Amino acid sequence: MRPFSAIFVPDELAEALSDRAWLEAMLEAERALVNAQSLAGLVPAHAATAVTEVLRAELYDVGQLAAEGRAPGNPVEPLVRAIRARAGDAHAEHVHRGATSQDILDTAAMLVATRALRFIDAELAATADACARLTAEHRGTVMAARTLLQQAVPTTFGYKAAGWLAGLVEARSSLTALDLPAQLGGAGGTLAAMGDTGTEVARLYASELDLREPVLPWHTRRGPFAELAAALSMTAVAVAKVARDIVLLAQTEVGEVSEGDGGASSTMPHKRNPVQAVIADACARHARASAALLVESGVHEHERAAGAWHAEWAALNGALAAAGGSVAALARSLDGLEVDAQRMRANIASATLSEAERFGLAAEQPEDYLGSTDAFIDRALALYRGAR
Repeated sequence: MRPFSAIFVPDELAEALSDRAWLEAMLEAERALVNAQSLAGLVPAHAATAVTEVLRAELYDVGQLAAEGRAPGNPVEPLVRAIRARAGDAHAEHVHRGATSQDILDTAAMLVATRALRFIDAELAATADACARLTAEHRGTVMAARTLLQQAVPTTFGYKAAGWLAGLVEARSSLTALDLPAQLGGAGGTLAAMGDTGTEVARLYASELDLREPVLPWHTRRGPFAELAAALSMTAVAVAKVARDIVLLAQTEVGEVSEGDGGASSTMPHKRNPVQAVIADACARHARASAALLVESGVHEHERAAGAWHAEWAALNGALAAAGGSVAALARSLDGLEVDAQRMRANIASATLSEAERFGLAAEQPEDYLGSTDAFIDRALALYRGAR
């Protein structure tokens, strides 16, 4: 995410999605390929060892590889040339044997995504913990529920936080359920260059990478990217819901919550903006947009796409960076969130009991008309505990 990406994307996540991280992942895919072929008897063990010795990121300039990749349309082709040059004539033939550029880059994408998802999962766990605390602490903190931004009926802040909690837990479950696959299909998906050992090499290749072995190469069936996009979109939606509520509750005229730190204005010293929630919402918008591009790019022609494959790389990086940035910003917002229970109670209009009056129910004060909030809070907390 640029410009000013450091505002939106935490350093650890930015590093996991950097060009250097992609280079390391591509080299890891090449390492897995030559090792798998050695185990399958296609490459001598000593040759595999010699090749792996030159598969170190510090030996290659990722900026130069990207520049040289303009002609072939991807960074793998110049990387393979550089690896072969370092491996020497004796071992060059064993580099990238039987694979195609898409195999290496698709597999690298799965590796990069796997590492970025670890960061996102940890941040989601922190946001869920914070929401669970708010749910338990404010179970009985009465406030007005709002529909179309107007006061509706009484509810509790604990119940609102329980809704946030359920969305975050469900989003986290969708991410942890992902089982990303390796990709190895060769020039046309047949692994013809590997003879009758193709399926065995594919199995060993996936095992070397600790990725799932697919039933068959998925080079033009982009289900893994669509599944990633769906899970990241779900995460972005869950985060944006919480962030948007915090921004609305923090309005001067409402004043029911506020963020603990930051939010200073360059010109108005009285301002205390809910900046972390604002950043979370902004990132969530980028995440949904990038995820949509991933899905839109999912239809590939015949055995190799003309443009859609190339469009996926930035979309994937963008979706991971923005989703992770949104969760991290929300974690910061929730960590210092200050809840004004007295203001919540004072803001409740008498009209919030109009529904009770219409149905002839005895409700003299908002606390008398909370329905099943307690039971629903218990369910949300049970869902949270079950997912830990």
